[in-house]
Amino acid sequence: MQYWLLRLCEVDSTSGREDALLPSLHQLLVEMGAEVFEQPVATGRTNVLALWGRPRVLFSTHLDTVPPFIPPKKQGNAIHGRGTCDAKGQIMAQLEAIRQMLREGITGFAWLGVVGEETDSLGAAAALGLSDRVRDCRALINGEPTDLKLATGQRGVLHLRLKCMGRAVHSGSPELGLDANWMLIDWLQRMRALPTLDDPELGPEVWNLGRIEGGQAINSIPAHAEAHVLARTLPRSLFELQVEDLKPEGGEVEILLSEPADRYPVIQGFDHVPMPFGSDAPRLRGLIPDGTVVLAGPGSIALAHAENEHITLAALASGVALNKRLAIHFLKD
Repeated sequence: MQYWLLRLCEVDSTSGREDALLPSLHQLLVEMGAEVFEQPVATGRTNVLALWGRPRVLFSTHLDTVPPFIPPKKQGNAIHGRGTCDAKGQIMAQLEAIRQMLREGITGFAWLGVVGEETDSLGAAAALGLSDRVRDCRALINGEPTDLKLATGQRGVLHLRLKCMGRAVHSGSPELGLDANWMLIDWLQRMRALPTLDDPELGPEVWNLGRIEGGQAINSIPAHAEAHVLARTLPRSLFELQVEDLKPEGGEVEILLSEPADRYPVIQGFDHVPMPFGSDAPRLRGLIPDGTVVLAGPGSIALAHAENEHITLAALASGVALNKRLAIHFLKD
């Protein structure tokens, strides 16, 4: 398992480059005796579906990683590098669980690797076209670094672009113009005073000012400014309406992405906690006739996307055990 994790992590499969992973992944799946299907999604981006018998449990995670690419290395009892926990570590924890169950005479699995989870979720959207091949599956086990606990659900995602239009004049006569930068800054400051919502299963509603820009020259009053805001929303969120209500004259709100919050079923005998991140699970649960989904896996989200991303060998082994427990639980239902 260590060998294959290092090998997968040696490949730069940052979003848009996922096909670089196909040769190694295909070899691993064929060695495991899988029937492998490739689903082209876009240029250089391909979903991978592997079947062992008539699948009744579907494992899934994503093939892409965030930039920058960080080559892997083993240090002590951990493997460091990009994707070690998010999400190539998930790939190996799931495939090793399948390998062990096959050796124990347990069959009926599918594994799905999708592209674009870190950016546009194109892979998850396209994967719904594979539903005929997994129509008998009872549950989806979607792998993300959750510290081996099951997610109670996930908050929605709302990406807004805020734009302000001012009037450009010479900086020596600012009273003749309208400064778009200050309009935007004041707007954002009013947003910071919005009340915070909370949900016992999903956590708090939060938003992040990810990018801000405006103006063209330091000696000119800026006529344009914009900011990109990403909110993690709760059910019945009012955030979008509140932002709209707070906009100044000449302000505009553009929705670039809007995905609703989702709640996941409680599975008896497993620990459940709210998760601070999003995933493809809400969309991929559409592959399961009754929508049963689990979001869980080894590793910590606090290390995902970080320069020191890593996963311990103990956590990886515990992830294998967790995936086996979950699969056997659903096979017995």
